[in-house]
Amino acid sequence: MQRYMPSAAAPIIAEWIVDSRCQFKIVKSRRSKFGDYRSPHGKLGHRISINADLNPYAFLLTAVHEFAHLKTWTMHKHRVRPHGSAWKSNFKDLMQVFPGDIFPDDIRSAVSQYLHNPSASSCTDLHLFRVLKKYDPANEVVHFVETLPDKSVFSLSNGRVFEKGAKLRKRYRCIEVKTGRVYLFNPLAEVTPLSSTP
Repeated sequence: MQRYMPSAAAPIIAEWIVDSRCQFKIVKSRRSKFGDYRSPHGKLGHRISINADLNPYAFLLTAVHEFAHLKTWTMHKHRVRPHGSAWKSNFKDLMQVFPGDIFPDDIRSAVSQYLHNPSASSCTDLHLFRVLKKYDPANEVVHFVETLPDKSVFSLSNGRVFEKGAKLRKRYRCIEVKTGRVYLFNPLAEVTPLSSTP
């Protein structure tokens, strides 16, 4: 466990796994999500999976996010919204367990702001996501929509190709080259640049 998260956090997460009788899996990267929680079903108990390629701080935040789902389900079953007030309260409570110096200063500051109103994913808090990304391995080259020049052409992991357009408030207006349809992209969507013109 210590290879995936800050060492001081590993015993705490291990205790949560044992206490909740949770099946905790570290899995290969999924571009659509960092982690996942599944409530008990049939003979299966609580199940949590976390992407193995996350940096230690992103891994820890994702684990806490998923354990907040587990705690919320244990208290309320399916009677509350997945990321509603009960989940937000549980996420904040679980974060209080960790020592203040478990995160570097910049992440601690970003997490503190995030905790005012935790969202469905750390990805949706652009400031927190940017700060966490700074701690990814240096040899990993990642391209985001926001870093591409205007009118750049890029592809997604599924092969679909888009041209970057103007920023509209929080998202970028991009046109799918094949269909001409317009889609709005999160600035931090990971893409593969192809060229500067379609």
